[in-house]
Amino acid sequence: MNISAKMVKELRDRTGAGMMDAKKALQHTEGNMDKAMDYLREQGLSKAAKKADRIAAEGIVDSYIHNGRIGAMVEVNSETDFVAKNDEFRAFVRDIAMQVAAANPKYVNRDEVPAEELDHERKILKEQALNEGKPENIVEKMVEGRLEKFYGEIVLMDQPFIKDGDKKIGDLVNEITARIGEKISIRRFARFEVGEGMEKREENFAEEVAKQMN
Repeated sequence: MNISAKMVKELRDRTGAGMMDAKKALQHTEGNMDKAMDYLREQGLSKAAKKADRIAAEGIVDSYIHNGRIGAMVEVNSETDFVAKNDEFRAFVRDIAMQVAAANPKYVNRDEVPAEELDHERKILKEQALNEGKPENIVEKMVEGRLEKFYGEIVLMDQPFIKDGDKKIGDLVNEITARIGEKISIRRFARFEVGEGMEKREENFAEEVAKQMN
């Protein structure tokens, strides 16, 4: 059975499971949503959803600096100070700081994207589709599909993880939440680059950071 992206998204929204785990569950249950949810619960992969409403007010602030030219600082929250001292949690926070430095997101979550910016992008994408000669009846679907790519460029939670392109940062948050047993939340970040806003030589910082981690 063909498992659509819409089915995977629905299961992820309902369970908090990672993208690949949700797809595997749907394949295992031949697309049956209820059975897939049961499968994820049995595998312990839907725990993140149960913790979504908890308050995470502890955590740490960490930073990453690449060759003295680009740096990022992030705040990641947990429910308890005990977890904030956990080595796996700290390694996760460092990965997020590296992600911000390399991928240069503008927002943490989709709901932070200003409506004006979203409307502007949607208008441009619609004009692009029309200029490509696409029929009116599929233009809107194309626009929504291309907006997903837009989100993947500017929203941290939607960006592919620089260490594993098959996972999004949102998937990592769900995974560490399930493993550690507490709600984990990326609250905010800041990114700095030497000479930012000034004319300078183009460099692929994402590639540099990725090489340094391998």
